[in-house]
Amino acid sequence: MQNWISLLSDFKAKQQPIAFITVSKCLGSTPCVVGSRMIVTKDKQIYGTIGGGKLEFKAIDEAITAINDNRIIASSYTLGPEFEQCCGGKVEFIIEPMNQSPELFLFGAGHIGVEICKLLVDTPFKVNLIDSRDDWFSNLELDASIATHQTTETDFKTFQDVVKWGSNSYVLVLTHNHAIDFDIIAMALQNQTKFLGLIGSKTKKVRFNNMLIKEMAIPEGMTNVVCPIGLDIGGDTPKEIAISVVAQLLQVHYKSLAN
Repeated sequence: MQNWISLLSDFKAKQQPIAFITVSKCLGSTPCVVGSRMIVTKDKQIYGTIGGGKLEFKAIDEAITAINDNRIIASSYTLGPEFEQCCGGKVEFIIEPMNQSPELFLFGAGHIGVEICKLLVDTPFKVNLIDSRDDWFSNLELDASIATHQTTETDFKTFQDVVKWGSNSYVLVLTHNHAIDFDIIAMALQNQTKFLGLIGSKTKKVRFNNMLIKEMAIPEGMTNVVCPIGLDIGGDTPKEIAISVVAQLLQVHYKSLAN
């Protein structure tokens, strides 16, 4: 039938989001067999088949959900009257979203920010390190996989344009300037993110919360911002804080795939 490895490689090379459906169990009379596969794109183009008819239409709809939510879906259907079939068999399949790597936009290339970047090498995350200080990156040794972005404090649009907002977007704010931190948080709250985190104390969180409500007319304030960032594992060196933050990012990512 289909050369699945070649097809999947083509979609990966283009970084085109898809859902890969695999039939994992067939009981009784069914229009497919275990191992039947199908690829579904965001615009509902399909490659392969899992038997056609209403079962396939259901699978396509669930595949779009899997792509949009970036999560694995396991489904089971009994082929009765609802599917206009009388075979009465049962089909189970798994839908896997692909080519939607989580992408981190980390504002602030200080000690902790650099340590976070180092720890995220060889994880699912694409990492973007962003800083507004002149020639800051010339003194840093970073893995080739880390994308760096020089922004301009006098033109805040450069901060907004560097982020690919959406359901795969993770934003961490760790700059050298509290005023810049606040502006980025206010900007991010008006865009879609998967995770938005701010380094700082509880006092900083309360202050930012009041400013967001009173000055920016953002009624939820800091409700949707993780502050302070990182899991409570102890340790206060830059590397230890970075470990706690990376653990939190990975936890959020893998939990979202399982839900």
